[in-house]
Amino acid sequence: MIVGVIGSGTMGSGIAQVAATAGCKVKVFDTNEQALEKSKSALEKILSRLVEKGRIDTSEKNRIQENIVHVADLKDLKDADLTIEAIIESLEIKKKVFSELESYVSEHTIIASNTSSLSIASIASSLEKPERCIGIHFFNPAPLMKLVEVIPAVQTSQEVTEKVVNTIKDWKKVVAIAKDTPGFIVNRVARPFYGESLRILEEGIADVATIDWSLKTLGGFRMGPFELMDFIGNDVNYTVTETVFKAFYYDPRYKPAFTQKRLSEAGYLGRKSGKGYYEYGEGSTAPSPNKDEKLAKYIFDRVLVMLINEAADALFWKIASAEDIDNAMTKGVNYPKGLLSWADEKGMGWCVDTLDALYDEYREDRYRCSPMLRKMKRSNQTFFNTAQTVNE
Repeated sequence: MIVGVIGSGTMGSGIAQVAATAGCKVKVFDTNEQALEKSKSALEKILSRLVEKGRIDTSEKNRIQENIVHVADLKDLKDADLTIEAIIESLEIKKKVFSELESYVSEHTIIASNTSSLSIASIASSLEKPERCIGIHFFNPAPLMKLVEVIPAVQTSQEVTEKVVNTIKDWKKVVAIAKDTPGFIVNRVARPFYGESLRILEEGIADVATIDWSLKTLGGFRMGPFELMDFIGNDVNYTVTETVFKAFYYDPRYKPAFTQKRLSEAGYLGRKSGKGYYEYGEGSTAPSPNKDEKLAKYIFDRVLVMLINEAADALFWKIASAEDIDNAMTKGVNYPKGLLSWADEKGMGWCVDTLDALYDEYREDRYRCSPMLRKMKRSNQTFFNTAQTVNE
């Protein structure tokens, strides 16, 4: 298979490495010659490190590199069987690129986007053959993260979907099939991890260090929400939240926080700027959390139940299967457990009662309980005993 990758940034280069490792011939396109050279250099360093660590040998390194060529003309992708775009998150720019690309490739070429939140149906509308378009969303870093969300548009043919799913599985990735809705699975379901933590901060219930400590200690999350926002970049994280909020017609469940907006406006973006919720300059020290157990449990329970509610609602609206939702969160963002499995463990009664208590306190639609959780509580069911029935 010949794979064309549009964009030689971190994500495009990572996708190219994945495909080349799986034995595909890969052509990486970019209009920026310096970006192409940077991509080549980065691949050399990554593969050399893998050789040093004994993960691969020199012959494997050479094989992967020989499978990748870098090109500066979109026409050079004309013989690709599959193209994956990984460029700026601009619908207008993506449509323009796709329209031009279609004029060069064969009628059988699958044209895919790595967008994390834009409408695949809208991107597909730029093509003469929209049925060939699909979303293939990798997570960063692509060679390490196991999950790939596959998102068929309303125009996508079943044949294209099946080919893409089989291809991504051949690349040794875990596929989660998602409906073409804002944020797909991960960027939708994960919103409360950030949003509810910010709400707790803005209410003055706990500080950044305490919230992070609570979720890592009681929940087993690898990073707390504020550490993670600083790692992602407050500008990037805020933009995703704002995009999802607008796309869901301003549903209060996805409302962005002024705290993050102000940090972004101030240029306090996190690690990449040296300051965010934490200081990262030379000599800076991390603040100490309040390790009060009662407070930590309140924080953890509140954030967890909001995450569970979002996962349950994704299932209710048939965004994905229960298995794919849990796989997406454990393998896409390294959650310690699948949220629906967590709901089974905590019990539907606990989920519904905790959400209802929050709604009674705040009287905000943000805390409305998913009908799916109420249904499960009434019938005394668990997600994975009933997942097949729920999704039929």
